[in-house]
Amino acid sequence: MKRQKPSAIVTALTIASVFCLAMASGQQAVAKSRYISIGTGGASGVYFAAGNAICRLVHKEAAETRKKTRKRGNRCAAPATPGSVHNIAQVMTNNYDFGLAQSDWQFHAANGRNLWAGRKQSKLRAVFSVHPEPLQIIVSAKSGIKGWEDLKGKRINIGNPGSGQRGTMAYLMKKDGMSLKSFSKVSELTSTEQSRSLCKGEIDAYVYTVGVPNAGVSSVAKKCGAKIVNFDNDLAKSLVTKEHPYFSWATIPKGTYKTTDTNVTTFGVMATVVTSSDVSADVVYEVVRAVMGNIEYFRSLNPAFAHLKPKDMIKNGLSAPLHEGAVRYYKERGWM
Repeated sequence: MKRQKPSAIVTALTIASVFCLAMASGQQAVAKSRYISIGTGGASGVYFAAGNAICRLVHKEAAETRKKTRKRGNRCAAPATPGSVHNIAQVMTNNYDFGLAQSDWQFHAANGRNLWAGRKQSKLRAVFSVHPEPLQIIVSAKSGIKGWEDLKGKRINIGNPGSGQRGTMAYLMKKDGMSLKSFSKVSELTSTEQSRSLCKGEIDAYVYTVGVPNAGVSSVAKKCGAKIVNFDNDLAKSLVTKEHPYFSWATIPKGTYKTTDTNVTTFGVMATVVTSSDVSADVVYEVVRAVMGNIEYFRSLNPAFAHLKPKDMIKNGLSAPLHEGAVRYYKERGWM
């Protein structure tokens, strides 16, 4: 048998070594890639839009940084979910990396109150806040409802289980000494279903905490003349206090929707992005960098984001401690 020359053997070993190194490098590149999940809300709501806007920026950064050989390949998915309460629970059990949540539910979870009474979520971390969310009483044109007090005896949608809408409605009812028996009919519809049900005449009203403008509210205003009524009564005044730092007064301007012919006075919360201390600082840093580094583009992705300012986003509506990855970015920018 003809023996290979030493040089041929060395060449073969060199090629094999290079191949193995290339495979290892490829495996490392894959290992650096990470799929990020963000819990949002109903498909027609602003939470869904916000989560997918964040993912869009994460993907934008991933594409651009690959060109710059930073080798950060984060991918992102933001599926529709029941909403705030569900999202916080899933973040706390590491089923989602991030979640959109109303500022009041972030407060309750971080402080062990309300639905989390005696179960303080010590690992809950804030990332940033997004848009204001006025609490809106949306009524059918023929309902005769002019405010919160008129909801008694009517057919009401209280929101689907796990949603911030449902949790807020339960909170308001308890504060006002009401129960499900206070209404002639109670529905547990999602944000998409409630719009169709109102226009079909199956319900008279629903109370909805959502960013403005909202596609679902715009739809019912155009299709069946639904209106938003003032929510500035004694109940509202008892809630917008120093004891409830997550609530603030809000105005829905005249002309926002087809049937908004005057300014609507109400109160509301902030939409916030939360995560867990279990999520790595590098991942949180990259998500924050993708959003804050492209804030003008982010503002253009939905009318509800048009007036966002980083200096407000890093403090407004945040009750849980900021995640260390977010703090790192904010300090780099000189914001903290």
